Amino acid sequence: MKPIIEYHDYRLYMQDYCNERIRVSAFSWREFSRVSGFSSPNYLKLVCDGKTRLSSRGAEMVGAAMGLVGFELEYFKKMVTYCDARNDQERKLAFDAMLDLAASQKVKIVDGEAFRYFESWVHPVVRELAPVMEGATPGEIAKLCCMEVSASDVRESLDFMVKVGLLKKNGKAYEQTDKYLKGTSGAVSVALRSMHREMAAFAEKAVDEFALSERNFSGLIMGLSAEDYEIIVQKIKAFRKEIADIALKSRATERVYRLNLQLFPLTWKKGENND
Repeated sequence: MKPIIEYHDYRLYMQDYCNERIRVSAFSWREFSRVSGFSSPNYLKLVCDGKTRLSSRGAEMVGAAMGLVGFELEYFKKMVTYCDARNDQERKLAFDAMLDLAASQKVKIVDGEAFRYFESWVHPVVRELAPVMEGATPGEIAKLCCMEVSASDVRESLDFMVKVGLLKKNGKAYEQTDKYLKGTSGAVSVALRSMHREMAAFAEKAVDEFALSERNFSGLIMGLSAEDYEIIVQKIKAFRKEIADIALKSRATERVYRLNLQLFPLTWKKGENND
């Protein structure tokens, strides 16, 4: 069975634990529920099927039944909080706690670096600025950002990106590497949604803060079929790749820009129950 640190979903961990015990012994879901202290013989099977959830006390009981102690028990309890969080903010805080626990044990969580990178706008902006501001202090980089950020936050961002290999430091200069962080876990999706919200808020401010010559805002309202929607999505993907290619070949960086490509519904589907 994989180490607990490789899991983000406590239900998958419980499922794998039970499957492994069944494989090597006369174990069952009934026995798993019993040794965990639950009177219902199929309660933990319902939990793993997503039909109910563990309370904080239940997480403690199940973790102990699986022989988890110390760091591993705390990590399991944080996984429960993360998976059963009511919103992205709670989920983000729980995953941050999981990362902190892992760091205290000098181990890494799968997709942890990608989560850290995408959870804040600071990292991608500093990654673009640092290489073209040779010898600049974190404070000087911070002052160039339109959004408020401290020198301390910039310094932490630089250190983080050097550590994970997104930037390389040569003397006082920084260089971008070819490394890109990707992640497929739900945690990374939470971080990306957080960044999308930040960037949407920055876009709203930009309407008033920048002259028309410095920004480009436009939009369409249109009626579409599901098939037409998919065609447009593919066109957007192709266009985004073209823009990325222009940016990669850019002769110099004078400013850092953000391009938001947004296509979202303004009405519900006809015939949907929207009560």
